[in-house]
Amino acid sequence: MAKGYGGMDLNSLMAQAKKMQKQIAKAQEEAAKEVVEVSVGGGMVSVKANGAGEVVDIKISKEIVDPEDIETMEDLILSGVNEALRKSKASMEEKISALTGGLNIPGMF
Repeated sequence: MAKGYGGMDLNSLMAQAKKMQKQIAKAQEEAAKEVVEVSVGGGMVSVKANGAGEVVDIKISKEIVDPEDIETMEDLILSGVNEALRKSKASMEEKISALTGGLNIPGMF
């Protein structure tokens, strides 16, 4: 039996690390399928994104389609997309944090 620092069983530690790695991979896979939705501009723009960081749907209200004010529509779309991506990333980080007990594992996100 390989003993490490403080008499810990390295084989047991490696087995636990592999188990956690599998759990994290499963959580990432499940989170990638989850879809979050945000609405901006008082509901004028709605954006859905998945846990893989992909925008999967955008809905734009007819009321904001103004050929004389394209900039407002662009700003609302950009704001919606960014917020949806932030929300999906936060959801993914929350799931992984729950599995790792809050440990910050480099390269996980």
